[in-house]
Amino acid sequence: MITPTSNLKRASLREQALAVIREGMVSGELVPGGIYSATALASELGVSASPVREAMLTLVNQGLMEAVRNRGFRVVPLGDADRREIYELRVMLEIPATQKVAGIPSVRDHYDEYVGIAREIVDAARSGDLIAYLDADRRFHLGLLGFLDNERLIAMVDGLRDQTRLFGLKEMSERGDLTASAEEHEPILDAIVAGDADKTGALMYQHFEHIKGDWAVGAPRRATLTAI
Repeated sequence: MITPTSNLKRASLREQALAVIREGMVSGELVPGGIYSATALASELGVSASPVREAMLTLVNQGLMEAVRNRGFRVVPLGDADRREIYELRVMLEIPATQKVAGIPSVRDHYDEYVGIAREIVDAARSGDLIAYLDADRRFHLGLLGFLDNERLIAMVDGLRDQTRLFGLKEMSERGDLTASAEEHEPILDAIVAGDADKTGALMYQHFEHIKGDWAVGAPRRATLTAI
């Protein structure tokens, strides 16, 4: 029987491996279409293969990777049709949901908290810290949706966001476009706190245009069987 201590340690290793793999996707070290070995990655991290494989299977469940028999795990490329479908789903789900948040008076009580997160996003964008950017961006958007008290909605939006946000950040940062996107968060928050659903929706539509444009990934580089 697994003791609670060993169970927690295993979960911790899995989460750490998941964080490393996600960082590799963001940095461009793991490229769309590339196939990566759980065993090789585990060796570089100095851990057993099991938690790394579990982390990769988590990404398979999220649609970000797929298992390749006898080879490893392939990072799923995101084509134009994929981005269009994800864009349409996020428009249908996330924009109306965020507009509903604008009608919740208690959000005003958390203004300082969320304006702080919005400024974290800008600071991370300016410094080129992509991992910090993703973390703060996630806390901002999903935190605000949390006021709707709908866990299924949050889980669906979170999964869709992952599929678009893990790729293209590095290129966007290098072009200098990431800061402009980051600076859109505080006006969205101001519209929500003001209770202006129409303005919130308009600003969110503008923010979402990055999925179709700025967030697009160029042609995948040639990949090999390797670890991060």
